[in-house]
Amino acid sequence: MTIDEMIGRKNELGYSCEKLSELSGVPLGTVQKIFSKVTKRPRHSTISALENILRKRSVRYDEADPDTHSMMVRETDVRYGPGDREKDGRCRSEGGMAPLQDPAEGVWSRQGTYSVDDYLSLPEDVRVELIDGVFYDMGAPSSLHQIISMQLSVELNLIIRKNKGTCSVFAAPFDVQLDKDDKTMVQPDIMVICKKSGFTKERAIGAPDLVIEILSPSTKNKDMRIKLKKYESAGVREYWIVNPEARVVIVYNFEAENLTGMYTFKDKIPVGIWDGKYAIDFSVIESEMERFF
Repeated sequence: MTIDEMIGRKNELGYSCEKLSELSGVPLGTVQKIFSKVTKRPRHSTISALENILRKRSVRYDEADPDTHSMMVRETDVRYGPGDREKDGRCRSEGGMAPLQDPAEGVWSRQGTYSVDDYLSLPEDVRVELIDGVFYDMGAPSSLHQIISMQLSVELNLIIRKNKGTCSVFAAPFDVQLDKDDKTMVQPDIMVICKKSGFTKERAIGAPDLVIEILSPSTKNKDMRIKLKKYESAGVREYWIVNPEARVVIVYNFEAENLTGMYTFKDKIPVGIWDGKYAIDFSVIESEMERFF
C-alpha cells in the first residue's frame, strides 16, 4: 500500500491513529508521522504492521446497529489547538496538537486549560509539551537531530569541565516547569542550568540559563514562534535555534542590546551566558554530521 492508499483505508474503516497504534504495535508517534506524511520513507516492517491491520477489515461497523455498536471504532472529534482539524485521514502535527487522546475524556477538549497535573497523569509513551495550558505533540527525534544534540552537549560539558564551572548540561527528555506555575512543562533539546536551585531530582524548575532547540519539520513553528516568546517571557537568558537543513544557528541573547545573531555551521559561536569568553566550534559538529550524511 502507498501512504495515500493507507490514508484512504483508514478513513474507510474509521480508525483513529491511536487505534492503529494499539492494534499494530507501532508507536503512536510513528503512526502520526506516517499519516501526516512527515516520515517520507517508513521502515518496511512498520508499513507491513500497519498494512496487516488495514487489510483485515472489509466493512465498517455501523453505529446504528446495536449488535455491532460496541465493536465500532470511529475517528474522534479532536481539538488540535491552533489550526484546523484535518479531514483527510492524516494526523496533524505541524504547529499544533497532533490527534492524541485525552485519557480522561477521549479527546483534547480542554486546550488552554490543562495543568501540570494533567501532564503528569499522561501515559509514559505519550510525548507532549504543555505550554500555557495547551498540549503540543513531540515527534521522535531523527538521527541527524541526535548527532547534533549529542555533539553540542559534549562541547558544552567540555567547556564547563575545563574551566571548572558550576553549570550543568541537560538534554531531552527532561521536564522543565518553565514558569514555576501549573500551566507549562517543556522539554528543550538542550539546556544549561547554572543554579543548583534550578532543578530537582524530577525536573528543572524555572528558566534555564541557555536553551537550544534543534529544528525538525514538525517542531519548526513551535520552536521559532511559540517557544521563542515563551522562553523570553519566562526569563531564559539565551536561546539558540539550530536549523540542520539550512545549516544555520540563530542566537537570541535576551540580556544583550543586540538580540539576534546569525551564524553558519562553519562558525565559532560565542556563548552569551559566559560573556562570550567561550565558543562552540560548529565546524566540528558539521564534520560529525558528514560522517553519516
